[in-house]
Amino acid sequence: MTKRFFILVSLFLSIGFAGLCQHPAEKVTWEVLKNVSFKKKWYPQESIFMLYPTFAPTVKRLENKEVSIRGYVIPVDVSANIYVLSAFPNSQCFFCGAAGPESVISLKPRKGTVKKYKTDEMHTFVGKLKLNAEDVYEMNYILEDAVLAE
Repeated sequence: MTKRFFILVSLFLSIGFAGLCQHPAEKVTWEVLKNVSFKKKWYPQESIFMLYPTFAPTVKRLENKEVSIRGYVIPVDVSANIYVLSAFPNSQCFFCGAAGPESVISLKPRKGTVKKYKTDEMHTFVGKLKLNAEDVYEMNYILEDAVLAE
């Protein structure tokens, strides 16, 4: 056997084992995401008080990690591919006043991914969790590079 053969086999095995060693997405529950407190602050640009979050350590440890979470899909603007994932169906979600801002996640789909979802479809998504404590025009939780896990 030649040296070239051993190099190719070594390369193949290292690539194969690297794929096996990747950590699966951490399953996150809505119960964990409830570990946040909110403080009203005056937002002069809109002349209103806004809720600003303080994330508990159990939530902060998830920041920038790949997570999976299951919830109800709520279309915000289907033509623009803008959806949120909610702990509750549309009739009970944050937008209807029956829950808090910790019960929704903005879905930012993986580039090139366009899929239409219906209101209240239940799905599991995987993506990188971002925590947002400053931008009032975004949700407090953002799932970037989100893909359907099922």
